Amino acid sequence: MPELPEVETVRRGLTQLVAGATIDHVEVFYPKMVTPEPEVFTAELIGRKIEKIDRRGKYLLFRFSGELTMVSHLRMEGKYDVQPEGSPVTKHTHVIFHLTDQRELRYTDTRKFGRMRLVKTGTETEALPSLAKMGPEPMADTLTLAYMQKIFGKSHKIIKPFLLDQSRIAGLGNIYADEVLWLAQINPLTPVDTVTDDQLETLRQAIIAEIKKAIAGHGTTVHSFSTAFGEAGQFQNDLHVYGREGEPCDRCGTEIVKIKVAQRGTHYCPHCQPLPPSAEGMFDDD
Repeated sequence: MPELPEVETVRRGLTQLVAGATIDHVEVFYPKMVTPEPEVFTAELIGRKIEKIDRRGKYLLFRFSGELTMVSHLRMEGKYDVQPEGSPVTKHTHVIFHLTDQRELRYTDTRKFGRMRLVKTGTETEALPSLAKMGPEPMADTLTLAYMQKIFGKSHKIIKPFLLDQSRIAGLGNIYADEVLWLAQINPLTPVDTVTDDQLETLRQAIIAEIKKAIAGHGTTVHSFSTAFGEAGQFQNDLHVYGREGEPCDRCGTEIVKIKVAQRGTHYCPHCQPLPPSAEGMFDDD
């Protein structure tokens, strides 16, 4: 699933490609993908200008003229790209936004999990509870140490699934959770209320720096992610643990291992990220 750096990369690419463009008409080939129903969805967008594209967590927010916003979630395999009008359409293309400049903004999704919802601009959190509950963005000015001390001190959960909870911190997924825990030298099975203030600040700095670097690297391509320009991300070349089981740790040379934590594949270094005594026996079976 695309995480925050990948979604931000798509947002920036689409901003370059289609911000300022006007919708001529829309075709929906998979009705379940849009809300409201296709007839209303397509009628609402005719003649509207794409004023800008925002992002919140892993959601894209297309801001149209007339105070209308399309909230889009790419889910597992969703992609946007721009093609000349009339270019061949693939079997996985489910929505086409025809632009008045003879181009098409296309949404393709091999799994059909992606969703688009039209709402009045400013009512996004009312329409989508997941947006209302979302935690702060992982940036220096929004993810403060005081906030992390507060949320970590109130929970007995283990840290890996805690970081994946979008109501805690927005945008972190499986890849970057593994990476920031390695950077902070924290075992993924560590109970969050046992993390010290010094460890929290190290983790905070790791989260902020890693997300910034991943955005600069245009995201991580592990399976099928591509930018709005159809290009693969580059940050997979800078990963320290994710997808590297059996390889030597970049820091100490110990073999990276993979376990399951809360049913998610989890990578870590046994030497750099020692298992705390309180976490013994918590491994899931592979």
